[in-house]
Amino acid sequence: MTPRASFFFSIILLFFQIEICVADYSKNKDAEKFTEIMVSKYKFKKEEIVKSLKSATKQDAIIRAMSKPAEKVKPWHSYRNIFITESRIENGVAFWKENINVLETAYEEFGINPEIIVSIIGIETNYGKNMGSFRVIDALSTLAFDYYTKYESRESRRLFFTHQLENLFLLAREQKIDPLSLKGSYAGAMGFGQFMPDSYRNYAVDFDNDSIADIWENPTDAIGSVSNYLMRHGWEKDEIIIAKAKLTEKRAHEITYNKISRPKKSIENFIELGLEPLDLDAKPGLKALPLKLENEAKEEYWFGFQNFHVIGRYNPRVKYAMAVTQLSHLVKESFCKVHLC
Repeated sequence: MTPRASFFFSIILLFFQIEICVADYSKNKDAEKFTEIMVSKYKFKKEEIVKSLKSATKQDAIIRAMSKPAEKVKPWHSYRNIFITESRIENGVAFWKENINVLETAYEEFGINPEIIVSIIGIETNYGKNMGSFRVIDALSTLAFDYYTKYESRESRRLFFTHQLENLFLLAREQKIDPLSLKGSYAGAMGFGQFMPDSYRNYAVDFDNDSIADIWENPTDAIGSVSNYLMRHGWEKDEIIIAKAKLTEKRAHEITYNKISRPKKSIENFIELGLEPLDLDAKPGLKALPLKLENEAKEEYWFGFQNFHVIGRYNPRVKYAMAVTQLSHLVKESFCKVHLC
């Protein structure tokens, strides 16, 4: 490369580095409105918010990742193979063993089965091995101030992530930590259980009584926090989560599948429409959600109950809730081969 070409290459490279690394969200019109709200509503100093937003970096990789989540783009059998593996089951058994007393205490206090907590933490971060490498402020600023400019139909997403950014600053103030220091997923979720900032503020608990709810490095607090989240969203202790079903046609075309919501229709109603439970001695009036998942060979049918809905409050995707449920069964089965359950 000639000296002249090398010079222009360096200039171009510098331009792209500046373009990628310096977003300065403090000058964004929506960020200016955000700053005004943080000052007037929550009494932050303006320079404090501006300084943080000035340091935030736009991440195009985050926008790409948000546009193609695995729950949407992968069929069930492919999605399942990502999260339900022998290594994750083995790691789950090890995590259960290491935290057995905490999990038992959480079960007594919150009513959540140990295998469910183990499974959620396993799917979210592989037991703390992958908590995310993005700065949370970068993720939330990108999604609050740039995501909607490319995807105009997603105004609700913009509002959601603006709310999360707001809670990030409140969380940082309450915990006396630098908002620029926190790292998490591309969506801004943090810690063992991948809590969004508002979930941290609403549901994180100091489960070992050391005066701080640490979901980043303390599995005890993470276990208590995930348990508290599920209990507060309506978990029913020791109740069924899912049951296999079969299609018998009749009026099955009237069934709407895979809507994560509180179950409202009874098993009897679905039997009339042509979806029947297999090996389930259901009490009269038991309400359920009809589920349909794509397997490699054929579609499979399930019923999800109240606790399935609660898992779906953690992540509102049927594939996610099903993966948590099935992994929990396999982890428990493996754990109980060695330990009495």
